[in-house]
Amino acid sequence: MTGCTNKPDLGFDVDRYRKFLAEAVDEKKRLALIELLVEERAKERLEAQRASAQNAITATTIARVLDTSSD
Repeated sequence: MTGCTNKPDLGFDVDRYRKFLAEAVDEKKRLALIELLVEERAKERLEAQRASAQNAITATTIARVLDTSSD
C-alpha cells in the first residue's frame, strides 16, 4: 500500500480501536464510536495547542533573559 506504514501512531491504540469497531454492531454503537474518535482527536489537538503555547512562552522568556543579560 502506497503511503501506509505498518507502524501505528504512538498515540493510537490499535487494539483498543479494533475492539471498539468489533463491538459496533448497531447504529447506536457505531455513532458512539464515531463520537469517541472525534472527542479524542479534539483532545489531541487541544493538547498540541497547549504545548505550542507553552513552548512560545518559554521561548519568549528565554529571549527576554538573554536580552537583559547582554545589557
